[in-house]
Amino acid sequence: MSRRLAMLVLVAAVTGSAGSTVRAQKTELPDFPRLNVSRTYRVDPSWPKRPDGLEWDHVPGIFVDRKQQVWIFTRTDPAVQIFTTSGRHVRSWGRSVFGRPHQIKLDHQGNVWVADQGNHCVMKLTQEGKPLLVLGTRGESGDDQRHMNNPTDMVVSPSGDIFVSDGYANSRVMHFDKRGRFVKMWGKLGVRPGEFSLPHAIAMDSKGRLYVADRNNARVQVFNQEGKFLDQWRHILVPWGFCVTADDEIWACGSGPMAWRKDDVVLGVPPANQVLVKFSTTGKVLEYVVIPKGDDGKEQPGELNWVHSIAVDKDGNLYCGDINGKRAQKFVLVPATGQATKKVAKQR
Repeated sequence: MSRRLAMLVLVAAVTGSAGSTVRAQKTELPDFPRLNVSRTYRVDPSWPKRPDGLEWDHVPGIFVDRKQQVWIFTRTDPAVQIFTTSGRHVRSWGRSVFGRPHQIKLDHQGNVWVADQGNHCVMKLTQEGKPLLVLGTRGESGDDQRHMNNPTDMVVSPSGDIFVSDGYANSRVMHFDKRGRFVKMWGKLGVRPGEFSLPHAIAMDSKGRLYVADRNNARVQVFNQEGKFLDQWRHILVPWGFCVTADDEIWACGSGPMAWRKDDVVLGVPPANQVLVKFSTTGKVLEYVVIPKGDDGKEQPGELNWVHSIAVDKDGNLYCGDINGKRAQKFVLVPATGQATKKVAKQR
């Protein structure tokens, strides 16, 4: 038998016949449980219901108060806009008051606090917009005890102490007492623990620990109220904004870590993507939510574009403020059900 003929016989033996076609057989797979084990978030495109004429520009600040009202701080007039979590407009105020809005919060007594980046100050106001206190020298920048330079955020302790992330130019945290008197400050430009490269947001948990979004260093730093460095959470995200839940869970919004590029603007840090991360107070990642990044001027509902601020209501729904997207959005929590389907997959 020739070598060629031997090979044909071998192929025929393997395939069944020299000219036959091998067909894959259908295989029944086990009835794997189909579990919705992950919490997800679905955008509510109808939220909020803005009255005619109420405009938005950049939305750098957002906050949910104890009445479950959503406070939006936008770079247009009126700058402060309040809605219910269901989307009803409550009221608005703040025409020609702020230089460049950056963040808004309410303290334990219901006072409104805003970081006015453009006027280099932090202001305390009533819920109707009446000024009560100014930290820093309004309209003047500087780096001493009486001045700020493009402050980014503030947080107020239950006892009334105020901590300010004086971020874009001074790379420090400032501490004031409840009367607005300067107490101390710490931090400088750098990459070591206790140093900052744009401290962009600040938050406090129920134990009084301070969390600082060290944005350009792509980390969260943790301090006590004396300014002692406690911890850092690195290489998880480039943090833009914070909120802390009643259960001491820390939500951060921002971008995934990325390398600096030669043509980047100094403070821009163009985001690689958009992420929302929930941490425990020890830095354990509890949730990591990736949101599609929208294109400038073409953003679709559910996309984020330079997400800047985050808030959460009592039901776990998330609210995000966008810079380039120029809007606030509500993301409704879809809980894990743990229920299995009974479908059987067929493999071909």
